[in-house]
Amino acid sequence: MILVDSSVWIDFLRGNPTPQVSRLQALLPVTRLAIGDLILTEVLQGIDSERDFNRTRELLGTLEMIELGGEELAIEAARNFRRLRSLGVTVRKTIDTIIATRCITDGHALLFSDKDFEPFVTHLGLQDAMTD
Repeated sequence: MILVDSSVWIDFLRGNPTPQVSRLQALLPVTRLAIGDLILTEVLQGIDSERDFNRTRELLGTLEMIELGGEELAIEAARNFRRLRSLGVTVRKTIDTIIATRCITDGHALLFSDKDFEPFVTHLGLQDAMTD
């Protein structure tokens, strides 16, 4: 399964032609895609009109929903943050650590354009959906 990050959904919804958006468009009809509950929040909170909010909610509601949190995951995310920090990498957003850790733990690939996920690929085994 592939989890799609808000960085890709936002570009997709804005019509920004990025390699990740192209990959998403190719995957949508043929691959089981998922969205995380916190990713859904990130995408929806940036939408101005009620009509667009409802359309986007309906579109994203067709995807498999993954709960990103929980006690065990929180502890593992903290461990991953500390592992990267010991390598000289500081992750800027806690939510990215949670998303990456859920993917690593459950064996999901992540489709992202946010460079903050790259250390998770390089050092912790996160699967990049652009290279699958």
